[in-house]
Amino acid sequence: MSHHQIVIVGGGTAGITVAARLRNANPSLDIAVIEPSQKHYYQPLWTLVGGGMFKPEESGRDEADLIPYGVTWIKSFVDSFTPQSNQLATRDGETISYDYLIVAPGIQLNWDKVKGLKQAVGKEGVCSNYSIDTVASTWESIRNMKQGVALFTQPAGAVKCGGAPQKICYLAEDYFRRNGVRDDIEVIFTTAGPRLFAVDQYREVLEKVAARKGVEPRFRHNLVEIRSESKEAVYRHMDTDEEMVIEYDMIHVTPPMSAPDFVANSELADEAGWVDVDKHTLQHTRFRNVFGIGDASSLPTSKTGAAVRKQAPVLVSNLLSLIKQEPLTASYDGYTSCPVVTGYDSLVLAEFDYSGQPAETFPFVQAKERFSMFLLKKFGLPALYWHGMLRGRA
Repeated sequence: MSHHQIVIVGGGTAGITVAARLRNANPSLDIAVIEPSQKHYYQPLWTLVGGGMFKPEESGRDEADLIPYGVTWIKSFVDSFTPQSNQLATRDGETISYDYLIVAPGIQLNWDKVKGLKQAVGKEGVCSNYSIDTVASTWESIRNMKQGVALFTQPAGAVKCGGAPQKICYLAEDYFRRNGVRDDIEVIFTTAGPRLFAVDQYREVLEKVAARKGVEPRFRHNLVEIRSESKEAVYRHMDTDEEMVIEYDMIHVTPPMSAPDFVANSELADEAGWVDVDKHTLQHTRFRNVFGIGDASSLPTSKTGAAVRKQAPVLVSNLLSLIKQEPLTASYDGYTSCPVVTGYDSLVLAEFDYSGQPAETFPFVQAKERFSMFLLKKFGLPALYWHGMLRGRA
């Protein structure tokens, strides 16, 4: 059995950012990151990959280059937690003990929750931006679309960046228009939710975007089955339980998501399966030496990298306070950001907090489509991510 002072489960956005900040704050800390992947991907770029602006490989870096100097990298999957004894087990059969645990494994894609999807995704007009294995199929589907019905879906429950399913819909519509085939294509956006966006200030803008583009929103539609041979999408209405079928020529699917099974089935989880943490301190509600951050946490905000950027310094500050046996004083206010791409030259930069109030960065009203904000997403935010956030500097 090995032991580390701090064990971080997950070497994604949250895990690497926290590891870097901890090392910057105190290089003497004994930190281990458990992460099985050899590659790390900047997933916000996948919307633009699906729109043909980047190649999939441009979104990735070697995990080895991102693990902070001096941090131990354990290349394995976590299998189970035993928080009463400060231990966890890996799939390799190794037991690892810790003084402090940070749970940041990200979110799980549940392709099999939609009947027929797992077999169909990535081919014959069924595409998805949500995996490095399928994101190229989105661009292939969009550029090959000449006529018919283009469907875009958003499932029930939390997903990575709640606005992301709309982004690829608006990009596709813009591509169809720029290439002279828009009049021959019906664009439909289906969502299990009751509206396009949770925050009214941005929702009103996006409703106008959809109306201007002729995108037909259909609310309370939850995709339950793909019949790829007949090109039919089967929905269940969230209120009436009525079954509805929409024929498609291409369909972009946002799969249902959840916390990873090894988290959801553990004592660290809340009733919904997420790591049960205080929404301000990020400390676990029952195990004081455990913290949670990012997509797998119970934090009631959007699951985005921008949220992690604000959560990480709070977690690090509070963990260092706990180690010194001092009160936890840092507090996370729920800030998150969702840059909603509305075309090949426009974007609405939504930023808000737990209260649903805008928490905007720039000295102008951001509830407006802007070319400058599109450039920020395309060039500025990736640079900030790779060179600032993952290095613990931003």
